[in-house]
Amino acid sequence: MADLYLHNSYTRQKEKFEPITPGYAGLYVCGPTVSGESHLGHARPYITFDVVYRYLQHLGYRVRYVRNITDAGHFEEEGREAVDKVSDKAKLEKMEPMELVHKYTNLFHWGMRLFNTLDPSIEPTATGHIIEQITMIETILKKGYAYEVNGSVYFDVKKYAEHYPYGKLSGRIIDDLLETTRELEGQDEKKNKTDFALWKSAPPQHIMRWKSPWGDGFPGWHIECSAMSSKYLGETFDIHGGGMDLQFPHHESEIAQSTVAHGHAPVNYWMHNNMITINGKKMGKSYNNVIKLTELFSGNHPILEQPYHPMVVRFYILQTHYRSTLDFSNEALQAAEKAFRRLWEAYEVLQKLQHPDGAATDAELDKQVVEWCHSCGEYMSDDFNTAKVLASLFELAPVINGIKGGQIDIKAISSDTLALLQLTFTTYLVDVLGMQALQVVQNNNLDKVLQLLVEIRKDARARKDFATSDQIRNSLAQAGVMLKDEKDGTVSWTLEN
Repeated sequence: MADLYLHNSYTRQKEKFEPITPGYAGLYVCGPTVSGESHLGHARPYITFDVVYRYLQHLGYRVRYVRNITDAGHFEEEGREAVDKVSDKAKLEKMEPMELVHKYTNLFHWGMRLFNTLDPSIEPTATGHIIEQITMIETILKKGYAYEVNGSVYFDVKKYAEHYPYGKLSGRIIDDLLETTRELEGQDEKKNKTDFALWKSAPPQHIMRWKSPWGDGFPGWHIECSAMSSKYLGETFDIHGGGMDLQFPHHESEIAQSTVAHGHAPVNYWMHNNMITINGKKMGKSYNNVIKLTELFSGNHPILEQPYHPMVVRFYILQTHYRSTLDFSNEALQAAEKAFRRLWEAYEVLQKLQHPDGAATDAELDKQVVEWCHSCGEYMSDDFNTAKVLASLFELAPVINGIKGGQIDIKAISSDTLALLQLTFTTYLVDVLGMQALQVVQNNNLDKVLQLLVEIRKDARARKDFATSDQIRNSLAQAGVMLKDEKDGTVSWTLEN
């Protein structure tokens, strides 16, 4: 197999990838908390690690890709009282928790299909692994790195830091954390402000609860990934991925828990994609710039000037190296759409070219084409540099268009070079970067998209949110899709020419 180098967030160095088991690779990526609709911030990590998954397979590795679903227990201890996000949202939407989870898991999967991401090998849920989490917590307690108070169990960060380098991944210093961590409700039962919950006691009104040795409660957010990753990938596995916003406290806590439970570090290579900004600002509710995927694809958001196709969004994300900040703007996305169309048109032309055989008549051009083709693999093997891969494909596009237009004789390159050129585009643009033709995606997924919008509109009508209901109907009408509400409650649609 070709050598692969990746940037290890833990050591802050680019390192050669050496899997634990030759020929096999274990990849774990933190999945979504399904307490709400997936948004633009979800697009980058899952597209990024889809490409990592694809390229590892291209290199010949047999990959086990585990991406979890957090359907309970994701609460934030930094900045507010610890509350279960799923439980809270279920109350707000007047739904059973698992009904809410099912709704938003389906929405997440819908978005990932439109982005053409491959399904993970295993997609475990937090609620399906309560026993494993309890077992791991018991082990940590026995080793003296956790303590129980009033039915809740907390990890003793200060004790851990006396024996292990807590904060190395995120660059946090334990003394600074002790000084700067705010006092929050419920923290008076902790030994130290930096301690985090492994298990939380459930108050009587809490609707998601499980029995444990410490009473009824629910798991902490961090313990979920430690339990599920070790179950499916082993106590030490190859690559753990996620957004850089998860480095602290989530991934730092994972390292601490797993190190205590298993006696050694859990992961050999940590990978983190950088953040997405919107017009130069961080995504956040206070800026009103959190764009849901349904809004992104429909154009139904104040920031958006038009709908953006999933393949355009995917292409735009891959035009920037995953460790660089990515800023979304209408101008940038519109430019990405034009660029993708040019590249895809070149690819379609390339597939139809046939060489009469024979040696190259322009040795310099032939050599340059071969170099650009080979550079794609070199760039991908250098920390998954999709931006440079696309740059090489754009260098090749004028050659293809020149052959089509007659400015370049196809005999200028050899038949072997043409075959390499065709293979390169198919391998990297389609197989590795996961791009599809815009019309193919539209045709294959139109019914699914329409059905989803109908369901969202139906849900809005049930909540008497007629403004949203009418907006969906009117937006679809402008796009030539006419909805018809049937007497039995079903909705049909017709496409107007």
